[in-house]
Amino acid sequence: MPMSTLADSVRDQRLRDPALPARMRWTVAVVVLVVGCGWLAEFDPRVLWSASSLGAMSQFLASFLPPKLAPDFLALVARATWQTVAIATVGMAAAIVLAIPAALVGTRRLSISALVGPHMCVRCAALRRSVRAMLVLLRSVPEIVWALLFVRAVGLGDTAGVLAIALTYAGMLGKVYIEILESTDPEATRALLTGGASRLQAFLYGSLPAALPELTSYTVYRWECAIRASVVMGFVGAGGLGMQMELSLKMLAGDEVVTMLVVFVVLVWLADILSASLRRWAG
Repeated sequence: MPMSTLADSVRDQRLRDPALPARMRWTVAVVVLVVGCGWLAEFDPRVLWSASSLGAMSQFLASFLPPKLAPDFLALVARATWQTVAIATVGMAAAIVLAIPAALVGTRRLSISALVGPHMCVRCAALRRSVRAMLVLLRSVPEIVWALLFVRAVGLGDTAGVLAIALTYAGMLGKVYIEILESTDPEATRALLTGGASRLQAFLYGSLPAALPELTSYTVYRWECAIRASVVMGFVGAGGLGMQMELSLKMLAGDEVVTMLVVFVVLVWLADILSASLRRWAG
């Protein structure tokens, strides 16, 4: 075989991706799965471009302008906005109060009995699994479902939104707190536990200093999510800006809706700026 032909063959083999067939099979499988899910969900994007949909949408969007800027309405929106922030903040505070003890109990890294090896205390292991199962239960139910349940239990208003965020986000925070604590360097924590320190002392002086930036970052991110969630829960009567927006939508008051949408965008933007500052402080 001529040297030039041999060199071209070697170069072609180097350029050929040996994993290409497997990637193509996975790509085809994912596309088939997505198309199948779309068919099962009866998703038809052509409905958006039908004459009836375009007519109804254009009629509703035409009512958006000009936005309503009456002083009494702006005062109402300001109160609803502060209620939204209050719901998210109080709900997150309650979620943190629930998540921190659950994380301390649920993480193996802070377990004194785990120091003896795989034959750890059976009751301790059972308690740890029970706490993790409780966190799975809390985060498995969406906050809007909790809000619906609490609206039936305590009535319309902010209390239902606070309780819904507290339960759902306690499950989310507890799970991620456990993962963060178990991903830190175990040497300092193990040394403290071996030296006779309590679980809380090992957490405060061993795990927390290394995990604090990541814990703070995730907590602040979840607070941002809680603000958005509190608006959504307002549509089921859990108070805040979403409840007022739902009333305006029922009355087809597009000028009120667009004003509240702008306020909501500004609110999320300010929350993002605040969270970025807190992350820099924690880091």
